[in-house]
Amino acid sequence: MKSNSEDIDKLIRETLTEEEAKFYDELDEQNFFQMILGLYKGKNSWVTFIMNAVNGLLLVLLIYCIIQTMEVEKTNDLILWLGAVLFCFITMSMIKIYMWMQIHRNALTREIKRLELQISSLSSKIS
Repeated sequence: MKSNSEDIDKLIRETLTEEEAKFYDELDEQNFFQMILGLYKGKNSWVTFIMNAVNGLLLVLLIYCIIQTMEVEKTNDLILWLGAVLFCFITMSMIKIYMWMQIHRNALTREIKRLELQISSLSSKIS
């Protein structure tokens, strides 16, 4: 399977111009850290910075709520602090899920661009 994809990549590189081949190489698969750093590039990088700041604040609030949960004596107050702990956990989880969805969107966009480039190179080779 891998040799077939390498053969196809080799054929595609032969049909591409030099700058198209360079662009094609940039669209190659990324490792985990490159995917995470890809969140901080582009038009919506400011959203990533804000969400990470909110996530940090929620972590501090979570630790504070856990400490307060240990020190409280009344049951009603305990329920309120545990509700705050649950809120922090859920909100932090939702932010992380959003980040993972953005990583998958970037990977999908990169793959679509690769397909577009392959189709254009093969169509120029046919004509």
